[in-house]
Amino acid sequence: MSFAHTVKIPRERIGALIGKSGKVKQDIEKKCGVAIEVDSESGDAMVKGDKPVEQMEMFKAVEIVSAIARGFSPERAMRLFGEEEVYQQLDLRDYAGKSPSALARIRGRIIGEGGKARRTIEELTGAYISVYGHTVGLIGTYHEIRLATEAIDQLAKGSMHKTVYNMLQEARRRDKEDKMRLWEDNTEL
Repeated sequence: MSFAHTVKIPRERIGALIGKSGKVKQDIEKKCGVAIEVDSESGDAMVKGDKPVEQMEMFKAVEIVSAIARGFSPERAMRLFGEEEVYQQLDLRDYAGKSPSALARIRGRIIGEGGKARRTIEELTGAYISVYGHTVGLIGTYHEIRLATEAIDQLAKGSMHKTVYNMLQEARRRDKEDKMRLWEDNTEL
């Protein structure tokens, strides 16, 4: 059974996907057992698999190409090779509508001054975040992405940064307590 999926790549991201001397593209192809054909004119990247390869590997290749296309560095996108790691993309137009000024305001709230808000959300959730165009890309475990998505949703709807950070810190505290309880329960056996 063959597999083919096309991912639209912005022209300015094609170089990041291919990498120096084709290294990034070759790494993805080798690790996932796929072939990637990039049309630099149209911006299409075709991910193909003809061999009987694990379907998960093909989907991982599509996720990695999509993540690089939406602003992630190849190094950060390679995190998706992890078994529990997934990629999710949010469309900020769902919050801003067609207003370019509203979109710019929301992007600014998520990024923060000098990238501080984005970095803080990454530190508190463990997810990687890339704000590119009208999208926000997220890489992490399901739990990390769920928390980061909730934080982005609150910021996009106008919540204060401090309120969002407090919510994330409380979630982090609960997670630590749950891990401690689980560890204590396992040591009692």
